[in-house]
Order: sequence, then C-alpha cells, then structure tokens
Amino acid sequence: MMLFEWMISCCFDVRIILSVLLLLLLFYLCVARKSQLPSVDPKGRGVFITGCDSGFGNLLARRLHSLGFTVFAACLFPDGEGSQALKDSSRGQIKVIKLDVTSDTEMAEAKQFVQDNLPENGLWGLVNNAGISKWGMSEWHSMDQYQKVMEINVLGSVRTTLAFAPLIRKSKGRIVFLSSVNAHIYSINSIYCMSKAGLEMFCDCFRLEMKRFGVLVSIIQPGNYAPATNIQPLRSADNVWNELSEEMQDIYNKEFVKKLTDFVNKELLKGSNKGHEVVDAIVDALASSKPKTRYLVANMMEMIGVILCSVCPTSLVDAILNNAMDL
Repeated sequence: MMLFEWMISCCFDVRIILSVLLLLLLFYLCVARKSQLPSVDPKGRGVFITGCDSGFGNLLARRLHSLGFTVFAACLFPDGEGSQALKDSSRGQIKVIKLDVTSDTEMAEAKQFVQDNLPENGLWGLVNNAGISKWGMSEWHSMDQYQKVMEINVLGSVRTTLAFAPLIRKSKGRIVFLSSVNAHIYSINSIYCMSKAGLEMFCDCFRLEMKRFGVLVSIIQPGNYAPATNIQPLRSADNVWNELSEEMQDIYNKEFVKKLTDFVNKELLKGSNKGHEVVDAIVDALASSKPKTRYLVANMMEMIGVILCSVCPTSLVDAILNNAMDL
C-alpha cells in the first residue's frame, strides 16, 4: 500500500513530470527525420499555394519553382509588391492567381484557371498557407473579429481543400496545412489558438479519409516566426487601448494593457527570421517518399511547451503559463 501511495505521489511531482517531458523531447529529436532532397520528380507536377503575397507562401513558391514544380501562387493582391516579385523572379513562370479564400466565386475561378493550365502530371500538391493572427484577451474581440479569423484560418482552408481535393485525388498527391504550436500552447491569443486547433482537427479527420485514395496529408506546426512573416506586427499600448470598448477599459486599466502589450511585443521580437526552416518542412511533406503527418518546426522551449500542454495535468500547465506571463 505504501508503495502504491509513493507511486501516486510521484505522478504529481513536478520534477518527475519535467524529466518525462525531457525524455519525450529527446526521443522526438532522435527519431525526427531531417528534411530530405526531393524524392518525388517535380517535372510536370503542379502545386497550388494560398497566401503567397508574403511570408512562408512567397518563400515556398520561389523554392518549389527552383526545384522544378509548376507553381500556382494564390495572392490576395495579385498586383502587389510580393506578387510582382514572384513574377519577376521566375520570369513569369510562377502563375500568380487572385484569391480571397473566403470567396466562393474567386475559389471557383482559381480552380478553373488551374484546370486550364495543368502540367502533364496534374496537380500534385495543395498547400493551405493563408492565415491571419490577432492577439488580446478573449473578451476584447468582437464577434465580427472572431468570424473573420475563423473564416480565413479554418473555413478558408476547408473551402480550398474541398475545391482542389478532386484534382489531388487524381494524382494521388499531397495536401499540406499550416497550423501552429498555438494549436496546443494556449495563451493570450485565444482567437488564433482556437482557429489553429480547429484546423488541426479537420486535418486529422481528412487525413484518415484521404488515405484510401493514396493522398497523404501533413500538418506543419511552426513556432514563433513573426519576424519572418510579419503575421503579427508590433503594436503600441495606445493603439490597443483605443480599440477597446468603454466597458473593457473600465475592467482592464491602461497600466495592464501597457504591461500586456510590452510582453507580447517582447515575445514577438524573440521569434526566428529563418523562414526557410518552415519551407524545408513543407517541401519535405510535398516531395519526400515518406512524409510525416506532423512537422513541429520550433525551438526547444516551444517543443517542450507543446508536449507539456499535451500530456500534463491542465492545472499544472495553467500554473506554468500564468507564471511565465507574470501579468
């Protein structure tokens, strides 16, 4: 009986839990395969990418073109600086398409364009990259803001996937979704966290459904790459404060808003500007003969955070996150 009680007590010993987490992380690092050179012949294979105006999408379009894939780069602003750079760098060979992933009409037009310009081996890959981010306390956001983030980050990917899945099925190709470590590590950006968690659940279900057709589905989970993508620009405390309703200003004083804004800006600046690390993972998911279902592209602390939030008691995770934020 005493042995049983000792075992139970150990389960709640923080040192034991952290030791287990470290072992799990070391195991992951040992078995995780590094990005490989493409083993799939890119010649005559098309890849459709959303969100190519900047960030990962823009970098990926350039990389895939250099490898020999036929690239369809969907951009919200096809005449913008990022889109024009893709055209110039590829001498017009990267096919830039106007696409707002929330629009059924533009999605249908984009699909028709791809069908009319398919290379000889069809559409091999689909990369759901388009997304936006917004941070703040949950009750600071309006329902319109929640709907906008979900419409782009979740339903935009679903809309794109449903449109292009028949073409991917024909080639027995690949579908890749850009998620985030925030699908697992929750904090003061619930509006973003919930969108990525919802996206991953769709991915998991869809991956099982597509397996029978020979279509492989992968999830990319980047850590903090804010400097590489500018998905979340730095904000001033005054700007955040002025966007709050009078009711929220009465509840959250200006001192708290400044402290929170300073904390978020500091964390964003800690992010990596090595966007090629995420692009490497996407290329592996598209071109490897044995792609992984999940690619965790993050630093050591973020990896520990994902494991912590996945396997530890919620009360322990809450305590650690509250202590880390110190708000």
